[in-house]
Amino acid sequence: MEETKHAQAKMLSGLTFSVFFLLFHSPISSATSPPSPPIFCIVGGGISGSSVAHFLRRYSPHTALTLRIFERSGVVGGRMATVVLAGETFEAGASILHPKNFHAVNFTKMLNLSVKTPPSSESSLSLGIWDGEKFVFKTLDSNSKSSIVQRIVAITNSVLLFVRYGFSLLKMDSFVQTTVDNFLKYYASFESRPVFETVDEMLKWADLYNLTARTLQDELVEAGLSPLLIEELVTVITRINYGQSVSISGLAGAVSLAGSGGGLWSVERGNWQIVAGLINHSDVVLHRNEEIESISYHGEYYELNSTKGNSYKCEVAVIATPLDELNIHFNPPISIPKRKLQHTHATFVRGLLNPAYFGLVAVSEIPELVGTLEDPNLPFSSISVLRKHDEKDMSYKIFSRKPMADVLLDRIFSLRKETIRINWGAYPHYSAPEVFAPFVLDGRHLYYVNAFENAASTMETSAVAAENIARLILSRYSGLMLSSPSNLKSPGSDEEDLHSDL
Repeated sequence: MEETKHAQAKMLSGLTFSVFFLLFHSPISSATSPPSPPIFCIVGGGISGSSVAHFLRRYSPHTALTLRIFERSGVVGGRMATVVLAGETFEAGASILHPKNFHAVNFTKMLNLSVKTPPSSESSLSLGIWDGEKFVFKTLDSNSKSSIVQRIVAITNSVLLFVRYGFSLLKMDSFVQTTVDNFLKYYASFESRPVFETVDEMLKWADLYNLTARTLQDELVEAGLSPLLIEELVTVITRINYGQSVSISGLAGAVSLAGSGGGLWSVERGNWQIVAGLINHSDVVLHRNEEIESISYHGEYYELNSTKGNSYKCEVAVIATPLDELNIHFNPPISIPKRKLQHTHATFVRGLLNPAYFGLVAVSEIPELVGTLEDPNLPFSSISVLRKHDEKDMSYKIFSRKPMADVLLDRIFSLRKETIRINWGAYPHYSAPEVFAPFVLDGRHLYYVNAFENAASTMETSAVAAENIARLILSRYSGLMLSSPSNLKSPGSDEEDLHSDL
C-alpha cells in the first residue's frame, strides 16, 4: 500500500511539473520566437504598383517582407506599353518623361537602362493648328540634315510663335515653372517632408491644392495669358496630353504644359522596362494573368480572391490601378467619389496622309504635328509623324476621343499599309474642383495609390504617390512600427547629388 501511495505521489508530482512547464515555459518560448514575416499584396503591375514595391523594399527594416504583385494581363507596364509598326517599336501609352522627373531618372540610372532623347532634327519639327477647315497657324518645316539650317528654322519658328502670341508665352512659362518648383518639394528629405495620409494634405503642403479647385482656363486668364494663346496653343497641348480642353483642372493642365517643354526623354526600347526592372529588383512574387475579383477583411488579414479560384492572405493590401472600371468586390464595402476615365484612342498607321483632306496639294505641305482646336466635330486630337521611311511611306500616331473608323481613316489617308488601334482608359476626366478618394480606403491597411491621379496623371506623379504610400504603410503597420518617418531609410547621396545636378 505504501509503495502504491509513493508511486501515485510520484506520478502526481510529475504531472504537476508537466502542467507547470506547459503553463509557464511554453509562453516564454513562443514570446521569444520571431513572428512570421508579413505579406503585402499589390494589385496592379504598372508604374504605381512597381514603385510601391520598390519603395517598400527599400525603406522597410523587415528584410523578410514578402511582396506579391497581381497583374491581370500577361505583361507588366500597365499604361506604359509599346507597339511594333513597320518593324519599329514605338511608345503606345505613356511616352515622355520630363528632365525633372527625379524618380524616373533615378529608376533608369539604378536599372542601367538606356535613355533615348529626341534627335536634334526634332527641335525644328513643323506644327500646324487645324480648325477642321484650315490651318490657323503653321510653323516652318526643314527637311535639311544640316544642324545649322535646323537651328535657323527653330529660331524662325520661335519668332513666328512670339509674333502670334507675344509675351503671353513668357507668362505661360512662368506659370508652368512655378508649378514645377512646387512639385519639386516632393523630393525633399524625410526630415522636412511629412508622410501624408490624404491627397488633400499632400497637395496643400506643396502649395498645389488650389490649382485643383479651378480650371486651367481660369488660372491662365488670371496669369495674364491672351485668349488667343489659350484657345490655340494651350488647347492643342491639353488635347494631345490629356485628350481634354482647357476646362480641365489647373494642376493637370499645368502638368500637361510642362510635358510640352524641352529636354523630354524616354527609355530605349520602351518605358515599360522601368516597371519590369523595378519588379525584378524588388524581389517580388509576380502573378501574371491573375485578376483579383474580391478583397475581404478578416480582422488580422485581408483575403484576396482571384478569377483563377486562388485565395491569398495578406496583412496589407495596396490597390495600384484605377478602380473606376474594375469590378473588385470589397467586404466590407468601401466608398470613393465617382470618377469617369477619359478614354484616348491611339491609332497607328503606316501609309501616307491625304493632302486633299487638309485642303493642300502635296503631302510635304502637311505639318509633321497636326494639333486641333476644341471642336466636337473634329474627329481627332492630333496626328504626328513617327518615322519618315521615304516620301511616300511614313508611320503616324493619331490620338482621338472616339475610335477611328476605317471609312474615316480612308479619307484622311491616301494609302494605308498597316493599322493598329489601342483604346486606353488613360487618365481621369478632370473637372474642377477635384474631389479625391482617400489613400486609406478602410481606415486599416487597404491603400489606394491612384487616388492621387485626380490631381494629375503621369508616370512621375504615380511614382511620387507610390513613394508616399510606402512611407504611410511603414509608419502605420504595427508589425513595422516606426516612431517617425526619419527612421526610414532616406534616399542615398547619389540620388541627392543627381537632384542637385538636375
